[in-house]
Amino acid sequence: MGVFYLIYSWARNQFGSANVSDDAVPLQAFNNALRVIRLERAMGLFHEETVQEWFLSYDWFIQFMNTYYGTMHFLITVAVFVILYRRRPDVFPQWRNTLAATTALAIVGFSLFPLMPPRLLDEPCPPKAYGGVCIESTMRSNPNDGEPSFGFVDTLKEYGGPWSFDSGTMEKISNQFAAMPSLHIGWASWCAFALWPLARKRWVRAAFLLYPALTLLCIVVTANHFWLDGVGGQLALGLGFLIGTGIHRFNQARLDRQLERLYADT
Repeated sequence: MGVFYLIYSWARNQFGSANVSDDAVPLQAFNNALRVIRLERAMGLFHEETVQEWFLSYDWFIQFMNTYYGTMHFLITVAVFVILYRRRPDVFPQWRNTLAATTALAIVGFSLFPLMPPRLLDEPCPPKAYGGVCIESTMRSNPNDGEPSFGFVDTLKEYGGPWSFDSGTMEKISNQFAAMPSLHIGWASWCAFALWPLARKRWVRAAFLLYPALTLLCIVVTANHFWLDGVGGQLALGLGFLIGTGIHRFNQARLDRQLERLYADT
């Protein structure tokens, strides 16, 4: 899994902000953000900026969300991975394959649909050559097509957290256009569904379901994603589950045939 994650990280960063020298990348990411906004507006559900504004006066909460976003995504997923290995060994390969397939599908999404997160839409340039202000758009200049400013706050930059996209290393290795689908939601939902059969008490099951819900709130409040990115994460997980289950069943049938041949030989 460590090797897989290294491959994932390398592939993820081939199609985004690390390649800001390619002007087509931020332009495509910005235009895709406009498409998402227009779709959400058409559904009457473009409220991310309003939701974020509700919490901006609570510094402690925003700092907690920044920390949550940068740490729990990995820590809880690794913990669930170990629990599955120890407590559900019969289905561990199925859920392991599901996690791998979901992540691989996300890489495809990042490459085909680079998406500028809300926090970068009003980001000036310089210093960020991948900020939205660098992109000339009718949405900024034409009042009839949208607001001149999107109004999102980059909470990590303004409130602080355990890390920063502006640091030299993170700025180089992090693909900040890898937003659709949201793996934060995909992985959080994977954790909840994989552990669900182990829950015997209602409050434990409620906690499992609250984890993806809290993660959705986190990605919106910190302006790292649109809520529609979370839907993309769920779709990637659903397709990843079908692929992972198919691989698991194929492998089990292969092992069963090997056992049958072994018994026949003996």
